[in-house]
Amino acid sequence: MKKALLCVVLLLTTVLGFEASAQQRTITGTVISEEDGLGLPGVNVLVKGASRGVISDLDGKYSIPVNAGETLVFSFVGYLSQEYVVGEQSVVDITLSADAKVLGEVLVVGYGSTTKGDLTGNISNVKGEDLATVPVVNFQDALQGRMAGVFVQSSSGKLGEGVKIRVRGTTSISGGNDPLYVIDGVPVTTGGALGYYNPMADINFNDIESLEVLKDASASAIYGARGANGVVIITTKTGSKGKTKFNVGIQRGISSPTRTRDFLNSAQYIELMREGAYNNDLQIYDIDPINNPDDYDGSDLQFVESRLDRYSGYADWRTGEIDTDWQDQAFNDDAGTFSVNFSASGGDEKTRFFLSGAYDQQTGILIRNDFERISARLNLDHSVSEKFLIGANFGLSRTENNRLSNDNAFNNPIQLVAMAPITPIRDQEGVLYDRPTTTYYNNLIDSENADWLNVSFRNLTNVFGEYKFFSDLKFRSEFGIDIFNQNEEQFFGSRTNTGLSTNGYGLSRWTRIVNYNTNNFFTYNKVFGGVHNLEAVLGMSFQRSDQNNTFVEGQEFPLDDLKTLASAAEITGGSSSVTNFSFLSYFARVNYKYGEKYLATLSARVDGSSRFGPNNRYGFFPAVSVGWILTEEGFLKGNNTLSLLKLRGSYGLTGNAEIGNFEHLGLYGSASYGLVPGLVPTQIPNPDLTWENTLQVDIGIEFGLYNDRITGEIDYYNKNTSDLLLNVPVPATSGFNTQLTNIGKMQNQGVEIVLNSINIAKPDFTWSTSVNFAKNVNEVKELAPGQLSIPPSSSRFLNAVIIGEPLGVFYGAAYAGVDPSNGDALYYSNEEQTETTSNYNEAERVVVGDPNPDFIAGITNSFKFKGFDLMFLFQGVFGNEIFDGGGGFFAANGDWFDNSTADQLARWQNPGDITTIPQARLGECNGCSASSRYLSDGSYIRFKTLNVGYSFNSKLLSKVKLSSLRIFFTGQNLLTFTDYKGWDPEVSADYLGGNIQIGNDFYSAPQSKTVSLGLNIGF
Repeated sequence: MKKALLCVVLLLTTVLGFEASAQQRTITGTVISEEDGLGLPGVNVLVKGASRGVISDLDGKYSIPVNAGETLVFSFVGYLSQEYVVGEQSVVDITLSADAKVLGEVLVVGYGSTTKGDLTGNISNVKGEDLATVPVVNFQDALQGRMAGVFVQSSSGKLGEGVKIRVRGTTSISGGNDPLYVIDGVPVTTGGALGYYNPMADINFNDIESLEVLKDASASAIYGARGANGVVIITTKTGSKGKTKFNVGIQRGISSPTRTRDFLNSAQYIELMREGAYNNDLQIYDIDPINNPDDYDGSDLQFVESRLDRYSGYADWRTGEIDTDWQDQAFNDDAGTFSVNFSASGGDEKTRFFLSGAYDQQTGILIRNDFERISARLNLDHSVSEKFLIGANFGLSRTENNRLSNDNAFNNPIQLVAMAPITPIRDQEGVLYDRPTTTYYNNLIDSENADWLNVSFRNLTNVFGEYKFFSDLKFRSEFGIDIFNQNEEQFFGSRTNTGLSTNGYGLSRWTRIVNYNTNNFFTYNKVFGGVHNLEAVLGMSFQRSDQNNTFVEGQEFPLDDLKTLASAAEITGGSSSVTNFSFLSYFARVNYKYGEKYLATLSARVDGSSRFGPNNRYGFFPAVSVGWILTEEGFLKGNNTLSLLKLRGSYGLTGNAEIGNFEHLGLYGSASYGLVPGLVPTQIPNPDLTWENTLQVDIGIEFGLYNDRITGEIDYYNKNTSDLLLNVPVPATSGFNTQLTNIGKMQNQGVEIVLNSINIAKPDFTWSTSVNFAKNVNEVKELAPGQLSIPPSSSRFLNAVIIGEPLGVFYGAAYAGVDPSNGDALYYSNEEQTETTSNYNEAERVVVGDPNPDFIAGITNSFKFKGFDLMFLFQGVFGNEIFDGGGGFFAANGDWFDNSTADQLARWQNPGDITTIPQARLGECNGCSASSRYLSDGSYIRFKTLNVGYSFNSKLLSKVKLSSLRIFFTGQNLLTFTDYKGWDPEVSADYLGGNIQIGNDFYSAPQSKTVSLGLNIGF
């Protein structure tokens, strides 16, 4: 490899050479932005009237040979051009002023940067300052509603858990659908954590300078086999030349659930339980225990009243003295947030630095759930000489997360709502009631007799060196490492549901993921003839990730106060495992611009991965894109109304490699026979296994009106994924049932619209608006030969895969309401929905809903008046359905003695009643089975973020040696407008997982609403 790189250097040196003469001398300097005082990359530095020119580097530095008396022209899209007549000076620093045009915005792309004007792909970006004060655990939550085509969904209100991000839809059925995350050039670990912990929660987003999402093939193809789901590039803050600047921020907030549900009180619960039993006695057993006392013994009514006696504990349900709100017990009255952060940045001509530290603490809205993060960062870069730059980025964090069980477990706090309201919380001795007094396990006991702590340590480090051979050719080498260590300790005491039968239960789990990456690439920038701008990138990348896992569990603890496994009398299990994957890649990109109006980009990547079979280990992923800035043409240039009109289009291939690490191998597992160890085959090999491939077309238009007072983008895209990774049946003679194979197709197509406006721009008052809208249509095109669908995997949920439908559609019995004559739940028995049946098994199975939204949108308004600033963001999801998997348990007598939601009071009671709630029948499941009855509209509009602040006058602050002082109020998830019947429409039951079972709610916690006050001080 070293010989190849040396050959490239010698070839470029020979071909390009220097254009120097005895009369010429070299002028060097830095081009600086007037807005922030930072160097501007990509500035054209041309000799006026000649064909010589260079482009400034990433730090804004340039070097160009000139003759005395010649004129240098400095031009950059989005900035006013400036000319300089060469005199005796050899160092010339130039400051460019912004031209109030949208095209000058600098965006980070794979292995470099570009300007918005030169971009031929589709990239969305958010500045770190827009996220810094949002009171959430991880930066992913803060992205919601800010970028077109980027769907963000938090699974529930539990702290530290996963956030789903989909860029232009879902492309895989069995593989991963999350984007690739790259922080300062390092593809970071996003999976493999213990339980449902989200590794991205380790990142302190106060350190983020900018975040770009690469959406189309032109932007993401340079990441090849991992670009199909989009790429999120995060750039952390760096220092700049000048006086050291210090900043301190502090923020404190309180949190509460966004929504709660209405459940039956004690009187209503008693009424419904007795009624359900009495209905059974009348209709099933043909007895009347109320009007005929002789029928009481042995009746369902007697059984129910004896249960009510039990569930009342020391109290008497007949007097109504106890009315427990179990939902209230699940939520934490002391929920809130606290954060403090510190940073220092500065430097000189040689060395620049950024140093930060932060402490973030959140107490969740659910009991027993909290999160704490301590983080620090040091970013350094040093100019060894004018040609040689070195640097390093160090990021460290320690996170503690008191975790909760999954939504389906009895010790999930939300499952307390199933308890009878007639049950007291504690007995008269102050001890928490449990079964048999409670209907289910009283998981408040976990608050007193259990611990579940997850601790992670994260080290994100990147070192780099950059050598400039000539003014237009440089080489950069990067080495990054991401070390993720996580330990989880569980202890469930002798009173808990988990430890009751074993006199206590303990578990210790540990995982370590060491992910290292190196990038080595050349960058060549050259201007030919004053109108031909050429940038080329050529390089290679290597990544390897190694993971080690261990766990041990034990039981029989002598005391509940002894909680470590050293005290367990019996070790009942343990194991260890290792896994790894690697990528070897070669990439190239060429950007060409002619006359500031014609643009073209070619990019390609060759990826090899250990995850795929030897017959298809390497893949080639090319992309091409073009752009035309029409407003630089003579017929539109200088137009007072149309300040920008740009057309662009791209076409390219990306891949998805997010599958298991050894899916292509024939695997063996350990076994024993008569205590003799042996091996048994566990997986059939597939040497042809390869990537899922996504071909994407993007056609876009960018426009600006009235000197860019109004700007916007409209994009149409079409993504076609082939070679889907699916388990398909194989002959039983192979000894296996299925084999993972590349087969099947899926399509995503849609439209994205972005509109930005500067509504008012006065010296003392500004108002700007940003709107984004995205519509994506997903369709499964093809499965295995002869396979038309993949049915629901559980009788409790409805998600299926059906050719011609979006992924994960709800497929099952269509609920037809209630028979007015007898209160039976009815279902449609034919596809035309003209006939009904009360027999659930006879109902026709049809597509009854879609968990995928029709469109998503966001709107942000920002105001500034003198020292005051105001920003508010509304975000919405529209057209999707949500299936409430707990609905059958909340139904009237739906699952034995569970408490019901208050809407069940509208049940059928007498012939002729018109209602959608069937008659209450204890234990008979009258309408409780999974059907469209438990589907509801999941559309919502949310008042997502409010930020109000006041910045004190700098002249006054200078008297007390401060450079800035801002106080602010922030609100998150303040209002939610929805017809959804559950807790919160932003939901995805955590224990289901996968790409198919989406849009489900199962005792899932609502999101948190947080209001906070903060203070930022600069000096």
